[in-house]
Amino acid sequence: MQKFTKNEKLKMTEEDVKAKLITPHLKEIGWNTEGKDVSYEAKITDGRVDVVEDEARRAPAKKADYLLWYGVNRPLAIIEAKKFKDTTPITGLEQAKEYARAMEIPFAYSSNGDGFVEYDFLTGKITEYKMNEFPTKEQLIKRFRAGKSSDQLKVLDTPYQTSMTSKTPRYYQQAAINKTIDEVAKGNKRMMLVMATGTGKTYTAFQIIYRLIKSGLKKRVLFLADRNVLVDQTMSGDFNSFKNQMVKIDNKLLNSPEKITSYQIYLGLYQQLINNEEKNYEKFDKDFFDLIIIDEAHRGSANKNSEWRQILDYFKSATQIGLTATPRESKTASNEEYYGKPIYEYSLKQGIEDGFLAPYQIIKVHLDVDDGIWFGEDEVDSKGQKYAYSGYNQKDYDKKIVLSSRTKAVAKYVSDYLKKNDLRLEKSIFFCVDIEHASNMKKELINQNSDMMRKDDRYVMQITGDDKTGKAQLDNFSDPESKYPTLVTTSKLLTTGVDVKTCKLIVLDANIESMTEFKQIIGRGTRIDWERDKKYFTIIDFRNVTEKFFDPEFDGNPIKVYSPEEALNYKKNKKKKVKSAEIEEVRIKNYNDTIETNILGSQKLNLSDTNLKVTDLVDYTKQNILDKYPSYKDFANAWSKEEKDKIIKELIKDSTIDLEKIREQEQLLNKDIEDFDVLAKIAYSHKPLTKKERVMKAKETEFLNKYQKEAREIIEKLLDKYIKYDIELADVKNLKVDDFDSFGGMVNIIKNKFNGKENYLKTIKEIKEKIYTVE
Repeated sequence: MQKFTKNEKLKMTEEDVKAKLITPHLKEIGWNTEGKDVSYEAKITDGRVDVVEDEARRAPAKKADYLLWYGVNRPLAIIEAKKFKDTTPITGLEQAKEYARAMEIPFAYSSNGDGFVEYDFLTGKITEYKMNEFPTKEQLIKRFRAGKSSDQLKVLDTPYQTSMTSKTPRYYQQAAINKTIDEVAKGNKRMMLVMATGTGKTYTAFQIIYRLIKSGLKKRVLFLADRNVLVDQTMSGDFNSFKNQMVKIDNKLLNSPEKITSYQIYLGLYQQLINNEEKNYEKFDKDFFDLIIIDEAHRGSANKNSEWRQILDYFKSATQIGLTATPRESKTASNEEYYGKPIYEYSLKQGIEDGFLAPYQIIKVHLDVDDGIWFGEDEVDSKGQKYAYSGYNQKDYDKKIVLSSRTKAVAKYVSDYLKKNDLRLEKSIFFCVDIEHASNMKKELINQNSDMMRKDDRYVMQITGDDKTGKAQLDNFSDPESKYPTLVTTSKLLTTGVDVKTCKLIVLDANIESMTEFKQIIGRGTRIDWERDKKYFTIIDFRNVTEKFFDPEFDGNPIKVYSPEEALNYKKNKKKKVKSAEIEEVRIKNYNDTIETNILGSQKLNLSDTNLKVTDLVDYTKQNILDKYPSYKDFANAWSKEEKDKIIKELIKDSTIDLEKIREQEQLLNKDIEDFDVLAKIAYSHKPLTKKERVMKAKETEFLNKYQKEAREIIEKLLDKYIKYDIELADVKNLKVDDFDSFGGMVNIIKNKFNGKENYLKTIKEIKEKIYTVE
């Protein structure tokens, strides 16, 4: 292997360090650097999608310099490389640890070509190695396998299913799968995976099932869901590879003793297994299933007193894995009480940060009637009924009183928005208070979009539990290739489980009190489909529901408050309510067709970062600059030391800063004011100076006096060109133009007037510091 001197190493870029120092060392000790042992520039994330002013751009994807693999199932080690100059081998270790932690990788390394530093997650220890001491593949595998049981090694050595799905798991799916099957192999019988909507829970479940069956640890699997559409989507989608091994539990199967035990994978509904108190689950032996996957585990299985829990209790000998995006914790129901703490979590915030989930923009609409309406004692509604209350506000509409004008105003506002923004053929979901409200909204949307209805009468549809026609169109609504239905009204049916990948608009006109329900609703829009231009989604909020984004619980874990005693009382009270329901007085819903509803205003907000703050373009840009340069001095110093294009590129790399739009908004269209002053005004409230004003203020410091006559004249000419043409002062090519021929040309100027290139660039650096640090 080629040897390099220290001076040669000092001149190496990071790419040189990898190509000339790290990779050859790995090859020398036996790692197959041209095969499956090593991945280079391995993509970890897709890169966050940033949206400002309706435009979406991707930030660069996160990549690992090296991934060293244990077979095809999991990365064994990660190496972050840094250039030799001004670094030590430990420089990149924190970055390597960050990636390794996210990917559940046991060994993290950093190197600058002069040695390696290792962090071992299995022991929590740091070790330093010389370049030729880096562990061999066999040594790392031996360390990783140490202490694992035979069952753990079986699942570890069982590959993913990739031949039929034509895709491999993303890093977090890979981590969730490996974590789960390892826990199963260790004998854990109850566990829960928490993964945000749109991050591939069923695909993750498929790979878990596949590897557990292939390893021989599990033989028969029950996949439980609470909606037909969830079972059907799962069978036709992620579980499709199981084919003849898989069956849907229905009456035909339940009544066929010769077939009921003929499969490996069973998919069924809670309601099918408990049908009108008929315990169909008892048609299977108690120990028939050795693995049960519970989809949307926050629903029936969270409540100890739910009828659905009978199924899980009956098959209690089986390993049970709950899947949910929104674990439920209340005084009467608890996922954690049953499954224990989640063994793996992947949140909406992380999904957006990684670029696997779509960010969102919010439009909050304020209607005049939402501030309240009042009626006299003797007033009656449009149906001749007395008003049940003297006053109503936003939370009462469509629940206690129906204002036809309000429904019309909402439908018109959204329809106008779709028309104005050329979004009329984009899938949209309207979440309403109840089925009646969904029906009224459908009628108003039809009237506002009669031209589209003439093209296809499925353009607007109601999809609710009682509407067979609408429910029959659910597959078409979910299908990205199908245009219709397009605008869909619902109350509860579409809050969970239904995958509408191309949904670009969510309209909130319901009072959503539950954080779990809110998160499920938001999940309807989080899928990204870049090819079909689904890069982000818009939420139009008519009920101030989006304030929940600012609740710490939105992207955090629910606090455990489960109380067995309260749960028991809840069950008793629930039975009492059912028995007395017939004699309870049904409170009337009032209707008013005369009160007018007007739009008072709307506010458009964009997601600026994954802390879920919202802001406009200028505020967003300001925050982005301040994150990188906390003070004006920091910003000015950076600008004076680096080429401005490099600074702007660095700012734009992780954001969507649009300088032309900012100039327009801030009324700074004068091209004599350069980009530095535009950004400084936004971030630090500095009065913008023209280039000429900056140069004159710098000259007032008399810094030019220290230069000899010809050198001073050259600097004066450069400053003139900076004012006129906005040149980059540090570019030596500026000296090639005719204006400098009288001084002997570029080479002579640098060599004889400034005593070499190093001194020339030092002079330019001092000039830039004077120009940009003046205030």
